[in-house]
Amino acid sequence: MKIIALIPARYAATRFPAKLMQKLGSKSVISHTYDNTVATGLFDEVWVATDSEIIFNEIVSQGGKAKMSLRQHESGSDRIAEAAIDMEVDIIVNVQGDEPFVKKEPLQELLSVFHGPEGEKVQVASLMQEMTEEKFINDPNYVKVAVDLKGDSLFFSRSVIPFPRDRQAPITYYEHIGVYAFRKKALMDFTSWPVSPLEASEKIECLRYLEHGIRLRMVVTSYMGVEIDTPEDLERASGLL
Repeated sequence: MKIIALIPARYAATRFPAKLMQKLGSKSVISHTYDNTVATGLFDEVWVATDSEIIFNEIVSQGGKAKMSLRQHESGSDRIAEAAIDMEVDIIVNVQGDEPFVKKEPLQELLSVFHGPEGEKVQVASLMQEMTEEKFINDPNYVKVAVDLKGDSLFFSRSVIPFPRDRQAPITYYEHIGVYAFRKKALMDFTSWPVSPLEASEKIECLRYLEHGIRLRMVVTSYMGVEIDTPEDLERASGLL
């Protein structure tokens, strides 16, 4: 089974333009993400898929692998699908470019669901982490996921799900972390479908899978560090570094 990691890397981020080229210690954010993904040792190949010659040159000049992609894509999944279409590969892992503290263990757990007696049934998998602070649970910037007893996704939302109608009932809230693993066919199918109604409403791309009857196998993790979305996040990341 050939497994690759693809890192979608768009230069013109809305909230923090050029964030992937910001310095984090001695290296750029995207260089940290690439190097740490390679360092996991889990992948036959690691590629960056980018719309930017600046990011492309940053990776290639350091001996890494990068592919140029179209500037306009609906999602990161669409961007990596363009890069992967001609690749001979079984499993593709989408590692977000703004996740500089990539660790081996969560990705290893994510890939493990494609093995074993149930593995053949899994088409797409993703990560989630438990949420405990109410301010984050109520924050629409944090995507929540509800799962069934096997850990398959039932719904993703920026709203609070499940809604605590009974305040005494025990419930665990999960935040969806946008790291995906796909079988190649599932990824290609995704990009052939138009944006779906729930996806358009919530602005959550994985709802397109649910609307086509494909559940995601969700894997609980303690997570991998700081996602760089704002200058404040970069400061936090510098502190961690």
